[in-house]
Amino acid sequence: MKLPIYQIDAFTNEVFKGNSAAVVPLESWLPDAVMQAIAVENNLSETVFFVPGAEDTFAIRWFSPLKEIDFCGHATLASAYVIFEKNKDMPVIKFLTKAVGTLSAVKLQDGSIEMSFPKRSPEQLETIPSSLLEGLSIRPKEVLKNQQAYFAIYENEQEVKDVVPDLRKLIELGPLGVVVTAPGDDHDFVSRYFWPANGGEEDPVTGSIHAGLAPFWGSRLGKNNLVALQVSRRTGLLRCRIESDRVYVSGAAVQYMEGVIDIPSA
Repeated sequence: MKLPIYQIDAFTNEVFKGNSAAVVPLESWLPDAVMQAIAVENNLSETVFFVPGAEDTFAIRWFSPLKEIDFCGHATLASAYVIFEKNKDMPVIKFLTKAVGTLSAVKLQDGSIEMSFPKRSPEQLETIPSSLLEGLSIRPKEVLKNQQAYFAIYENEQEVKDVVPDLRKLIELGPLGVVVTAPGDDHDFVSRYFWPANGGEEDPVTGSIHAGLAPFWGSRLGKNNLVALQVSRRTGLLRCRIESDRVYVSGAAVQYMEGVIDIPSA
């Protein structure tokens, strides 16, 4: 069986930056074990599969090299980029997910893509897990948590850059990841994201966690429109807009590769 595959760098307009996702359009779902095997073979943060439905609707699923993921922003952006490139007149894309409802994507005038996510504001923790404190080389000034991750809050951007994770400790917090974040020097806020229990060591750019980061920093800074930088080695730029119970996250994407994969017939 031959399938098309695209590798897209998301939350950047330059190849070799942002976060790479493999995008595999399907006509119908493959067996879960086959999709997981493709994700392992690709060995990227995520491999995303989607199946078309009625009109502008697509069912979407995301797989890291370790497991199926409930919610992934950068691979959703990568999927929208591929679909918009093949459907120039499509005004909006609706992605149907198992865990987070319907996610929409629209192409903005500057060519970037804006996605609508559910707001997932983190809540303050009274007791901080010891594995988190032992797993971060710099002690955060406060810690919060939402459905996806622990939020370790720091004083400044340099502390976020300087944090060294002990992944043997952070994996004990699974299935939750850990995001470290602070006000930015030239951006509203910065972050890094560690997810050893679900995908790997450090995720280059994590769109989904901004469904929690944006409302947190929006409240702290008194702003509904924010610009965020994920300060991983590859870096990524995200623009966030908060409205009611939704967080709109936008970014650029660029194609690195287009090809064909050949797998045994399912």
